[in-house]
Amino acid sequence: MLINKPNIVILMADQLTASALKTYGNKVSLTPNIDKLADEGVVFESAYCNSPLCAPSRASLMTGQFISRNAVYDNAAEFHADSPTLCHYLREQGYRTWLSGKMHFCGPDQLHGFDERLTTDIYPADFGWTPDWQRPERRLDWYHNMSSVLDAGECVRTNQLDFDDEALFLARQRLYDAARRPQEQPFMLLLSLTHPHDPFAIPRRYLERFNDADVDLPQTRREDVEDDAHSARLRAMYQLEEGLLSDEHIRRARHAYYGALAYVDDCFGEIISTLQETGLAENTVVLVVADHGEMLGERDLWYKMTFFENAVHIPFIVHNPARFAPRRIAQSVSLVDLLPTLIELASGEEGNVRAIAPLDGHSLMPHLRGEPGPDGVYSEYLAEGALGPMLMIRRGPWKYVYSFSDAPQLFHLHNDPHERVNLVAEKAYQQVAAAFAAEADAHWDVSGLREQVLASQQRRLFLTRIAGQHAIPEWDFQPHQAASQRYIRNHQTLDEQEAFARYPRPLKQPAGK
Repeated sequence: MLINKPNIVILMADQLTASALKTYGNKVSLTPNIDKLADEGVVFESAYCNSPLCAPSRASLMTGQFISRNAVYDNAAEFHADSPTLCHYLREQGYRTWLSGKMHFCGPDQLHGFDERLTTDIYPADFGWTPDWQRPERRLDWYHNMSSVLDAGECVRTNQLDFDDEALFLARQRLYDAARRPQEQPFMLLLSLTHPHDPFAIPRRYLERFNDADVDLPQTRREDVEDDAHSARLRAMYQLEEGLLSDEHIRRARHAYYGALAYVDDCFGEIISTLQETGLAENTVVLVVADHGEMLGERDLWYKMTFFENAVHIPFIVHNPARFAPRRIAQSVSLVDLLPTLIELASGEEGNVRAIAPLDGHSLMPHLRGEPGPDGVYSEYLAEGALGPMLMIRRGPWKYVYSFSDAPQLFHLHNDPHERVNLVAEKAYQQVAAAFAAEADAHWDVSGLREQVLASQQRRLFLTRIAGQHAIPEWDFQPHQAASQRYIRNHQTLDEQEAFARYPRPLKQPAGK
C-alpha cells in the first residue's frame, strides 16, 4: 500500500535544452541515468520554461505564476517575500523542504519557504545585473560574451565544479539524514546544479566519453533562415561578430556541453543511488527539469534569451513507477504547472488545488494518471537584449511570438521543427495568426507591462548607482551548520551517536556471540 504523501526530489539542471537528451531525440549525449528515469517514467515531450532566463524562470517554477504577475522580470529583479511558493504549500501539507544548489533569488529573502538551504548561491542576490531598456545601445559589463565558446574545452577545476560538487554532497547527506530520521518525512529536496550552463569547460574524463567526430554541429545556420531583429540584437549584445567562430570552435563548445551534461547525469545518478540504498526510492517521486535551454549555435545563436526551441524547450520527466505508469505526453506544459501538480500530489485530493494567491499553472496530475490534461503555454521575456515585452504562445502544433518592437512570428512545429519558415505573413495562415494576435492582446496589457518593467529597472539602477556596489546590503545566503550537533559531541554517549549516524543501524548481538 502506498503512503499517501510521497517524498519529492526535484533534479534541476541549468541551461539544459531538451534536444540534448536521448529521450528527446538526441543521438550524441550520454546520460544513462536520465534515460532510465525517462524509460520508466512520464516524459512530457513538449515542456517549456516560462521565461528563457535563470531567475525569472525559477520564480515561475516556485510561484506557479508568470513573471508579469510575480514581477521577477530579469536576473536582478527582487523575488518578493510575500509571494507564496511551492515550499509554503508543501509545508502546509506537512513536508520538510530543502534546497541544495542554485536558485538565483534576488533580494533579502533567500529562503522563500525552504526549511533549510544547504549551500549559498553561485550568483549574486543584489540588483547589479539590472538591464536598461532606456539605453539599448549601452553594453553592460556583466552581459554574456563569446569567451565561453572561444575558450571552450578541457579544464581541471571551475567555479561551477566547486559549486555543484558541494551541492551534490550536501544533498546526499540530507537524504541520509532523512533516512536516519523518519520523522522528517515527507520531504521535498530540490537539487539544482549549474551545469551544463556556460562557460563550456569540463574535465578530460568527461570529454573522453565522446569521439570528437561524433559531436554534431548545429542543424540550422544563420544563412538558412530569414534573420530577425531580436537575434541580431542578441549577437551584438554578446559580441558575436560574423566570422568569429569556426566550426572547430562550435564543435569544441558543443563537445564540452555534452561533457557537462554527462557530469550532470553522474550527479543525478548519485542521488538515485542514495534513494535506493536508503530505502527511500519506492515512496519518492523524482522529477527532472531545467530552468531553460541553450541555443548551442543553432541559427548562430548561443545561450538563451530567445523563444526559439533550443532556448525554451526543456526536459520534464516524472518518475515513480509505483504510482505512474510510463508514458509520453504530447501536450504542451510549462514550469508554472509544477506547483499545482505538487500540491495535488502532496494533498492526495484529486483535482482540488487550493491556493492563497492566483496561479497561472494547471495540475498535470491528469496527464500523470493517463487522463486528458492541459495543453498550452505562455512564456515571457522582459530582460536584456529586448526593447520591450516579448511573449510566446505555444499550443497544439503552433508557436506564436509577439514582440513590442519586432515583427511577430508564427511557426508550425510539427511540419517545421527547426523553425525555418515564419508563416505569419502567408495568406493561408492569416486566420491562425490573427487568432493568436487577439489572444495575446487579451492576455497581456503590453504597454502597461512595459511601463512596469521600465519603472522597476530605473528604481533598481538608481539604488545601485546611489548606494554604490559595496554599500548595498549583502543578501547572499550564508549557510549555517550547527557544529554542536555534528559528528561526536558530549550531549550523547559515544555509542548513541555512532549508532544514530550509522545507516542502517547495527543489530544488537546477543552476549557471547
